[in-house]
Amino acid sequence: MPSPFPGMDPWMEGSEIFPDLHHSLTIYLREAINAKLPPGYYATTKNLVWIDEVQRREPDISLFGRDRFIGDDGTAVATLPGMLALGEDRLPEPWEQPYLEIISNEGKRLVTAIEILSPANKTKSGNGRTTYLEKIDECRLGGVNVVEIDLLRGGLHTTAVPRARLERVARDFSYHVSVLVMGDRNRFFGVVLRLADRLPEISVPLDPSVPPVKVDLQPLLDRAYDTGRYAMLIDYSRPPDPPLTPEQQAWANAILNARGT
Repeated sequence: MPSPFPGMDPWMEGSEIFPDLHHSLTIYLREAINAKLPPGYYATTKNLVWIDEVQRREPDISLFGRDRFIGDDGTAVATLPGMLALGEDRLPEPWEQPYLEIISNEGKRLVTAIEILSPANKTKSGNGRTTYLEKIDECRLGGVNVVEIDLLRGGLHTTAVPRARLERVARDFSYHVSVLVMGDRNRFFGVVLRLADRLPEISVPLDPSVPPVKVDLQPLLDRAYDTGRYAMLIDYSRPPDPPLTPEQQAWANAILNARGT
């Protein structure tokens, strides 16, 4: 059963759904792009990795031997015989975010990077945003095209296309796609989406002499909703996170009531 909404389902932005949605969309997008790429190009997944000092690993109690003590936080901590236990230093938590690269088989050259933004990319605290922006800057300096898909209403504006340029098209929008095409003159392209809009067919740039490939995002989102069984996981009786405006909530309620959800 597909989502009751015509485009992005705002209930899928929550922390219990979006990480799985992000993973599924990345895989389905790779599949769709590879089906249309001309000879000499291929799309593959990579992982953006960063260390988040805010999130720390919890010690694994199963690794502790007989000599242990209970720390201030109630956690069992290993001790060294004959030495005082003076506390602990927890390892920083590494985070991984999959993204896509389109590679030219000639010289294994990176042509286009494709990102689906995660909440960490749009959050001021932590290193997820810093690492992401550094990676985009590296792409720009290396002459690599960048496609960014932002399906999150919350957080800071992060994509390469300045928000002011997107607002020239629509002052009020919920989601957007940003495309930076590198060349003699770098060019910005974008699609802005209101909550009621179907996800678009986007053009993915390749080399200047090669036509872009077109990929329809909505069927990929619908497939992720079905295969992830999100209809079973989402509680539509509770407001989504982040919440909708009163006008958006009224629109969503009308759709849910008509669907009997």
